Amino acid sequence: MLPVLQEFVENFPKFLTQVSNNWAERFVKDNLIPRLPEGIAEHFPTSLGIVLVMLACCGIFIAIFPLIPLILVLAERKVSAHIQHRTGPMRVGPWGTLQTLADGVKLLFKEDFIPPYGDKVLFILAPYLIFAFSFAVFAGIPFGENLLVSNLNIGIFYIIAISSVVVMGVIMAGWASNNKWSLLGSLRSAAQMVSYEIPVGLSILAVVMLVQSLEMQKIVGEQAKYGIASWLIFRSPFTFITFFIFFISVIAEVNRTPFDLPEAESEIVAGFHTEYSGMRFAFFYIAEYANMFAVSAIASTLFLGGWIGILPESILPQFGFPGGGILSFIIKVFTLSGTVGLIIKTFFLVFVMMWIRWTLPRLRVDQLMNLCWKYFIPISFFNILGTGIWVLIFDNIPADIGIVVSIALIALGLITVYILVGKGMSENPQSQASSA
Repeated sequence: MLPVLQEFVENFPKFLTQVSNNWAERFVKDNLIPRLPEGIAEHFPTSLGIVLVMLACCGIFIAIFPLIPLILVLAERKVSAHIQHRTGPMRVGPWGTLQTLADGVKLLFKEDFIPPYGDKVLFILAPYLIFAFSFAVFAGIPFGENLLVSNLNIGIFYIIAISSVVVMGVIMAGWASNNKWSLLGSLRSAAQMVSYEIPVGLSILAVVMLVQSLEMQKIVGEQAKYGIASWLIFRSPFTFITFFIFFISVIAEVNRTPFDLPEAESEIVAGFHTEYSGMRFAFFYIAEYANMFAVSAIASTLFLGGWIGILPESILPQFGFPGGGILSFIIKVFTLSGTVGLIIKTFFLVFVMMWIRWTLPRLRVDQLMNLCWKYFIPISFFNILGTGIWVLIFDNIPADIGIVVSIALIALGLITVYILVGKGMSENPQSQASSA
């Protein structure tokens, strides 16, 4: 065992150099080493610099990303209050902005209860497992041209694999509680998450077929040439449908209303985390909002251009796009480009999730599963078939022609749906009046 460990320690810097991102190596060579004294710079190994840069990035990651759920919790309370004609939190801090922080402090001081007849080890491990893998997903999401933790050549596959581990934590939490209601909630939650992972994976497969790559940065780069017209949501009529299948499926996968049956208080008390209290419960709560942000960022990256804005590549140089300053920030906000643009798109999709939660009633469990297995999965297979045919037809045709044909077909389809829906409502005014 010791020789193996010694070999690992000796080869660890070489291993890091092989798997490190090009941006980290460039940063070490162009910025870190030139700033060192000459005597140190001559003998300073690049691999050590890469290790230090990656550790610094991990520190920034750990410091910033856990703040996202705090912001989203406050945003949801304000959004729900606005929808229900209330003011929401207003007492703690200016306009209630410190309410979430106060709730976190309160949870720190609450009793840490562990069921006496439960599995103590699994009970303690479950929230940490869910929390860790919920945030590990962010390592594969590109937030800018050079702003990502790891530019994996199988980036989207990594995201799917890591997000699937959360199901194990949910089952562990229900089983370890030694509570029949927690166990029932965990099994229902696992069934729901596993079921809706199928249309999510099939939707991602349609994108991969169109781009011919699993690398997240290449998926973003494929959407750059013609601006918003190049976004994959508009690249074919099938990816347009795929986006909505994907978005609705990830809402179900993160157990958000109207798909939050595993946590329906009226049915099974509080789901798989019934027996949890204090900060262990907070880990589940934080992980849910981290998942919301993550899946919204993934949807923005796959279908809405990622950090690519609405303007084509040929127009961008005319605007100058200075490296920094308030002018650059304003331009990126209005063109939805760069890290700022991706964050705006992501928060918009998160807002849509909140909007849906406070607008639609909860589905029954049979409706939930019927929607997945009878509709979303067959439609996803149809989209894969259609995407394959689309790529076969337009592979040797200029991309701009394919985009024009795609947008025309999408517009025609939307007009047709609008006419059919309007005709159905006019022919059946009684049901419309009863619903009102």
